Amino acid sequence: MNVALNQHPAAAAGTPPAGLHDLDPAALKIAMRSLAGGVSVITAGSGDDRTGATVTSATSLSVEPPTMIVNINLASSSWPVIRRHGHFCVNIVRHDQQPIADRFAGRGGLKGVARYEGADWTTLITGAPVLIGALAAIDCEVEEAIERHSHAIILGRVRAIAHGSGDPLVYANARYGTFLP
Repeated sequence: MNVALNQHPAAAAGTPPAGLHDLDPAALKIAMRSLAGGVSVITAGSGDDRTGATVTSATSLSVEPPTMIVNINLASSSWPVIRRHGHFCVNIVRHDQQPIADRFAGRGGLKGVARYEGADWTTLITGAPVLIGALAAIDCEVEEAIERHSHAIILGRVRAIAHGSGDPLVYANARYGTFLP
């Protein structure tokens, strides 16, 4: 398959335009940081076999049937727990729940069950941990997981939803934010 790409005139002349980066993982990471995203804490497991991660990569795939998609690094502690338990919960955090997002992002060095301290948790249908007071919590059963490159693309069939209220926590350019009234 041949694909024609439009080149920037300066690149065609041999001089890359200002701000053009080589295609490497760091360049993609820098580019994606400019895209603001809602912050979710993905949780999985039960008892002492619980862990989770903070992501901006959770989104709905389909409303009929209700399906979520999340991307989890294969090297993270969350992936084996999601695979083992066959469930996860997308906890969409409020702007005042930044400390929870920080813990699940690994700030402070906390891992596993220690990340759950300082917040109240329950479960819905799948048994995945659900953050009480989250903006929304979407309880999912793993439908399919596709391992590609450094991540697992996880499709989750929605089994239950808990709604909260408040304003969302957002993330862009390596910092948290919220919407102004």
